[in-house]
Amino acid sequence: MNEINIDREDLLNRLKKIEGQVKGIQRMVEEEKCCTDVMIQISAIRSAINKVGGMMIEKYITECMHQGIKASIEKGEIDENVNAVIDTIVKYVK
Repeated sequence: MNEINIDREDLLNRLKKIEGQVKGIQRMVEEEKCCTDVMIQISAIRSAINKVGGMMIEKYITECMHQGIKASIEKGEIDENVNAVIDTIVKYVK
């Protein structure tokens, strides 16, 4: 249970950092900073968002899917859970 809280805190810290980066870009636009500098910051945010998304997918597969698959094996419905994770990943990468 403690490990989950650490992951949660890490995710929240990353999201707060991203929030700060977005506010920084807003300031840059208001101050009419160089477009190249703004684009570099946007790229950094995209990278940070992708990292958070990857962490969430990992958490989903290792925790949520584990519970769902365990329940599905008993019912013989494992294909539905595999399809659910595939759908989640496809939505994420769009």
